[in-house]
Amino acid sequence: MTIRRSAAAVGAVALGLFALSACTKPTPLATVTVGKTSVHTEAACYNNGQPLKQADFTKCLNSTPSETVNVSSGDTVHVGVDPAIADKGWVVVVDQQGASGRLTSTYHTFSPDLVNQFFTDSSTGQQKTKVTLTIVENSSAQSYQGVWHFALQLKG
Repeated sequence: MTIRRSAAAVGAVALGLFALSACTKPTPLATVTVGKTSVHTEAACYNNGQPLKQADFTKCLNSTPSETVNVSSGDTVHVGVDPAIADKGWVVVVDQQGASGRLTSTYHTFSPDLVNQFFTDSSTGQQKTKVTLTIVENSSAQSYQGVWHFALQLKG
């Protein structure tokens, strides 16, 4: 009986260690808050803090956001990042256009006036109803470590 219990315990420990080795480390989180609503996501692309290959980075920039937050005219948009992202530096891009300079804090706020500009097509002046807010972790101008996407949906 004790041999069976010992064998079962050893088997359980081995199975537990095997299961833990199959887990992947989660990526740092990014959060967008509008009013009382916050959404967060892991990276669409992340290489454990190491630079992404240019082809992977380009492909990732065009990926679809997994999280959507509703925005009304006059809302302030707050963007927060994990300290691991802030340590390397990050920028915010809206529909492939730069929306911030390089940031090293864990938090940035966009004023209602700037948020309203996010939803105006710069070439036609037409109002858009949905834009993609992208956070790019970058330790230098040509070194990108991660990409996070959010959809901002303009409420009527």
